[in-house]
Amino acid sequence: MNLHEYQGKELLASYGVAIQKGKVASTLEEAVSAYETIKAESGSDFAVVKAQIHAGGRGKGGGVKLAKNLEDLKLHSSNILGMMLKTPQTPGGLDGEGKLVRKVLIAEDTYVPDFDSCDEFYVSILMDRERKQNVIIYSTEGGMNIEEVAEETPELVHKEYIDAHIGLQGFQARKVAFNLGLTGKAFKEMTKFISKLYKAFVGSDASLFEINPVIKTGHDDIIAVDAKVTLDDNALFRHPDLAEMRDTTEEDPTEVEAKGYGLNYVNLDGNVGCMVNGAGLAMATMDIIKLSGGSPANFLDVGGTADAARVEQAFRIILRDDNVKAILINIFGGIVRCDRVAQGVVDAYKNMGNIKVPIIVRLQGTNADIAKTIIDESGLEVHSAILLQEAADIVKKVIS
Repeated sequence: MNLHEYQGKELLASYGVAIQKGKVASTLEEAVSAYETIKAESGSDFAVVKAQIHAGGRGKGGGVKLAKNLEDLKLHSSNILGMMLKTPQTPGGLDGEGKLVRKVLIAEDTYVPDFDSCDEFYVSILMDRERKQNVIIYSTEGGMNIEEVAEETPELVHKEYIDAHIGLQGFQARKVAFNLGLTGKAFKEMTKFISKLYKAFVGSDASLFEINPVIKTGHDDIIAVDAKVTLDDNALFRHPDLAEMRDTTEEDPTEVEAKGYGLNYVNLDGNVGCMVNGAGLAMATMDIIKLSGGSPANFLDVGGTADAARVEQAFRIILRDDNVKAILINIFGGIVRCDRVAQGVVDAYKNMGNIKVPIIVRLQGTNADIAKTIIDESGLEVHSAILLQEAADIVKKVIS
């Protein structure tokens, strides 16, 4: 689950991480009120207007603006609120339709009074699955595309691996500060910053923290100016307060609806719809579709307790995608009963009517013989397969 910047900063602050202060606003009136509050607290007329969407690169798309006075604040807030912001990370990239900006963060300008005395760093924490360790990735090249930095000047990107059983050690936090070239007060502040940031990462069951930039102010304070936070969905039951931060307006509406039906659905850009039970089998099914010349239009796991009603809803969700030219249903009946899935296919076909795309069904396992009988006697135009390769061959035939 992704958090907005302002939500991520609230999470960091709860663990004592120093953040760029700000207030979120949904209207121009709220933005003006937030500006007045920030101005009174910071003692500066300068403030930053930052679009709140689940995507990086907002500045490049015009979603981050510096306001030097109240008139600037009104102008930038009016322009950003309600805009369709396009960044390299929004759907379709810079050529896509972008994302609607519903909220802005009015934040203090942490670079005053002396911009030239500030330094920008990059810091992130995530899991290295190959090493099975958490890793802090950091660089002196903050505020830039870290991917380009890593490709062009890899020596400027450092990694500190952490044994999850032991946790972050003091010498490791100090090593980060040292490699960033810090001394004196800034060194001590960065050491504290890294320690608290890691504590927040572990404590919130996050899968990603990315702070770009972390700045050293002219007074040698270390502050998180941005916060990209992704939480592990599987651990949200332990954090009901964080689960309430979910903004479904930032998510694919079809994926949100599918979740409501207990379906694990991810929209892709292919031409063959998939309905499978079990993530592993789903991945194998997507691979066989690619090998047969097609491309998966979605990842859809109906789970181990799928019944006819859930299968019908899965059908409806897949068929909303106009790019779908065929549907492959691949069910291994271990926990789930194949006859239930078969009945769901038949019911969905009859209830929806006029389904124009070919449907290929492969059912193996519990009650597979009953399932085959249900489909064969339904009178529907459904292709039946026993082997996965056989199903793939049919997919190749119907989409070619």
